[in-house]
Amino acid sequence: MNNTIEISGHSIGKGHPTFLIAEAGVNHNGNMDLAKQLIISAKKCGAHCVKFQTFKAERVVSETAPKAEYQIKNTRSEESQLKMLQSLEIPESNYVDIIRICQKNDIVFLSTPYSIEDIDFLNALNVPAFKIASGQTIELFFLEYVAKKQKPIILSTGMCTFSEVCKAVEVIRETGNNQIIVLQCTTNYPSLLSDCNLLAMPKMRDSLDVLVGYSDHTDSLIASTVAASLGACLIERHFTLDKTLTGPDHIASLDPNEYTQFVQQVREVELALGSSIKKPACSEKSNAKTIRRSLIASKDIQRGELLTWKNITLLRPLIGLSGLQADLVIGKYSAINIKKNSFINLEMIC
Repeated sequence: MNNTIEISGHSIGKGHPTFLIAEAGVNHNGNMDLAKQLIISAKKCGAHCVKFQTFKAERVVSETAPKAEYQIKNTRSEESQLKMLQSLEIPESNYVDIIRICQKNDIVFLSTPYSIEDIDFLNALNVPAFKIASGQTIELFFLEYVAKKQKPIILSTGMCTFSEVCKAVEVIRETGNNQIIVLQCTTNYPSLLSDCNLLAMPKMRDSLDVLVGYSDHTDSLIASTVAASLGACLIERHFTLDKTLTGPDHIASLDPNEYTQFVQQVREVELALGSSIKKPACSEKSNAKTIRRSLIASKDIQRGELLTWKNITLLRPLIGLSGLQADLVIGKYSAINIKKNSFINLEMIC
């Protein structure tokens, strides 16, 4: 496994900040002014990357393809899936401007391809990585073709069984490309917390020896924060300027206020996780003397008297010997007369 994968100067992997993608997807509604606003807003909210979707509708669905249940619910329209997707295409002539706006705002541009032609088009634009949608994860020829571009692959696994994910990773690796980030994902918009199955994420990491992340379609922030705590090195959230806009994904997206909160919570999780080294925090060190206890005489002790827990006790503060050093005292004899409430030190012992 590559412990770290580089995408446009961002190091992704253990020990690095969680890479956060704002999935603009088709939330531009075919309007390039809206696409520009999504880019600028995503950067302001703290995203590292804004991702779109690159497709020609007729290369994705047939004329008779019905809408998915969530698409029917979210668009409330009788139009076909083909007609809906046609209205959400980004004209190829607009990509140069979109990438320029991303560069100007210092945010990584990515887009999901849905056909071989889309892969070639994006590769010609010198995209730094490829994000593969869940639906294409079982299309092995497609995976092999994109993997041969030898760029990082972010692989969503919604609807997949573990064996299907294994096969996808195997096909990618057979091309010599080991730059893989596998995303746990539930393909429903919005998806239920009970369907998240976040424990599959570390399972895939350990079993497949890959970096892992999470593509979150829930309508809360809890799943993403839990994913960050479980080791997600990348988290993707759908992003919209307005959840009430017409379109299949707006309702399952975060608006700017929610995305800002999402970023903050992930960063707080990273702060809380710290490192695997068990050690006292700097703030604890100053408290140790008042919270920990010292060995102290619980009564007057005569010279030569045996020191036991009958005449020795532990009391705060820690300015003498600690309880960890009790074996140096208990069972020994007093070298001097010791007054009650005196803190014990080694010079008092023989």
